[in-house]
Amino acid sequence: PDAADHLRTLAAPAPRRPRPGKGEYADASLMQLMDGWHTNPALIFDRHLNQLAANPLGEALFSWAEEQDNLVKAVFLLPAARAFYLAWPVIAESCVAALRAGAGHDLDDPAMVALVGELSLKSADFARLWARHDVRNKVSETKRFDHPVVGELELSYQSLTVNSSPGQQLVIYQADPGSPAATALALLGSHHASTTTSVTAEKEHS
Repeated sequence: PDAADHLRTLAAPAPRRPRPGKGEYADASLMQLMDGWHTNPALIFDRHLNQLAANPLGEALFSWAEEQDNLVKAVFLLPAARAFYLAWPVIAESCVAALRAGAGHDLDDPAMVALVGELSLKSADFARLWARHDVRNKVSETKRFDHPVVGELELSYQSLTVNSSPGQQLVIYQADPGSPAATALALLGSHHASTTTSVTAEKEHS
């Protein structure tokens, strides 16, 4: 269905959506809401899959990506991604299909052109998948991770559109109640909180 919608858009495009500016940001009230979700990692992405915000548990879950804020670059360019995603080939396909879906018919967007160009040069896997023209929106799925701090996790996620900011998506992960993954998420949250406190204390004393 996503590919069919994409094809119809290409054949009879709707009026071009305003392109996001360089200063695109997540809504402060939404970020405040996310910060109250202590058992659910949550992140906000724009249509280029740049991470605009994350709650503390979301930051902890994707700590392996370090300073890389673009999810597609992280998946294809960081070696840690292939260890983190236990089904990396499936994730890679989904990521590229979601990027094309987010771009819609506006594939000449300079930011999109630059992103695709860089990834095509640096990753043969990305170039191969982009050439397939797969289109698929992120909706919901179950993923298996191998986190460097707490080990293996199986989490499901829901991807929700942010109506106040067209093109943005809120991705929320959850573990089955009482599952090993739920215990691991609680441990990860505690570890992240203690690490953040230690870093803050060091800065205050320096």
